[in-house]
Amino acid sequence: MFKGSMVAIVTPFKDGKVDESKLRGLIEFQIKNGTSGIVPCGTTGESATLSFEEHGRVIEITVEQVRKRIPVIAGTGSNSTQEAIMLTKHAAKVGADASLQVSPYYNRPTQKGLYEHFKAIAESVDIPIILYNIASRTAVNIEPETVAKLAYDCKNIVGIKEASGNLEQMSRIKALCPKDFVLISGDDSLTLPILSIGGSGVISVVANIVPKDVAELIKEFEQGNILKAQQLHYRLLPLIKAMFIETNPIPVKTAMGLLGLCNPDLRLPLCSMLPENLEKLKKALKDYGLLR
Repeated sequence: MFKGSMVAIVTPFKDGKVDESKLRGLIEFQIKNGTSGIVPCGTTGESATLSFEEHGRVIEITVEQVRKRIPVIAGTGSNSTQEAIMLTKHAAKVGADASLQVSPYYNRPTQKGLYEHFKAIAESVDIPIILYNIASRTAVNIEPETVAKLAYDCKNIVGIKEASGNLEQMSRIKALCPKDFVLISGDDSLTLPILSIGGSGVISVVANIVPKDVAELIKEFEQGNILKAQQLHYRLLPLIKAMFIETNPIPVKTAMGLLGLCNPDLRLPLCSMLPENLEKLKKALKDYGLLR
């Protein structure tokens, strides 16, 4: 279920509110272009500044619009275990296929605390849980041994989105966990290397603007066309780099505005790009052939 190019979809805003119509349009754009899964309310979806009501509504809209054509993996993590359980139960109730659970941020739990946190969430629902490891944002790394213990102890913890940037750590996860435990890239630039060590796909930022190309890279790799996959990887790399010249999702949402995909509005404390970075972004879009 969890393979290929899965998009960490942006949350479009209009006049300070969630633009529900535009969100539906973006979902159709993704499905039309070969995306294998939709991940609403992740980092790229600005989940940190959505109210509980907005968070729930975005997931509901996504489930309604997708209509079971591809999986919906709802971002329902929190640094409060009870809040994460509440959000995850809601996602399960409205029909999400799985939940993406970021490790608790700011309060810096121990490995035992991480284990207890994720175990409590997994026991509260029947839907699959995908862990999300991104210490650069949370200040805590989920160690491979902790991942493996969760994978064996909780039948519905089925995979991990890995954004540590550490391929050795990811290899240890593959070695320690059950054979069917899913490793998903959390870094667009590392999708191809992660596929090579047994990963199943990516939860992608850049797929918001080039969904067909990200899906094709993974498809070519799966079909054994390694050279073609490498060519796509190196073509995408400068564009991927441009998506992170400022904090995600500032560049990708700005790019979507430039390409007419959605309003580029962000919520504070995220703000518009510095002029010099905007010029770098425009150059990357032009070099890729997306902007004239």
